[in-house]
Order: sequence, then structure tokens, then C-alpha cells
Amino acid sequence: MPNIKSAKKRVKVTANKHDANILKKGAMKTAVKKTVKEPTIENLNIANKRIDKALNQGVITKNKAARQKARLAKKVNEAK
Repeated sequence: MPNIKSAKKRVKVTANKHDANILKKGAMKTAVKKTVKEPTIENLNIANKRIDKALNQGVITKNKAARQKARLAKKVNEAK
């Protein structure tokens, strides 16, 4: 446990950011799973939006975002 005031604050801030990132990542994963289960254009658009949001907020890397978007697009195109 930290003794310095600024270190104590960093622990709190880090915990809050961690919780927020978990929520953002969970929303993204839910949208991706829904698109895999039911590959439609509407679900793809929602999933892409959530992936981009997670990317812009620093939850995932740009390569992971690109990979997921490509895989989802491929699934939707195969379902047509």
C-alpha cells in the first residue's frame, strides 16, 4: 500500500480507469458476439462503431481493431 499522497491518488485513478475500460471492452465484445451469431449489416455497423470507440479510447490497439473488423466483415459477406 502506498504511503505517499500522490501514489495513493494514482491507485484510485488507475482503479477507476480500469473499471471504465472493462465496461467499454465488454460492450465491444457483446456487439462482436452478436454480429457473429447473427451476421447482418446492422449488427456489423454497431460492432464497428463499438470497436472504433474502444480503439479511440485506448482500450484496444489499432491492429486488433482492424483484425476484428475484417473478420466480422468477412462473416457478414459469407452470410449473404
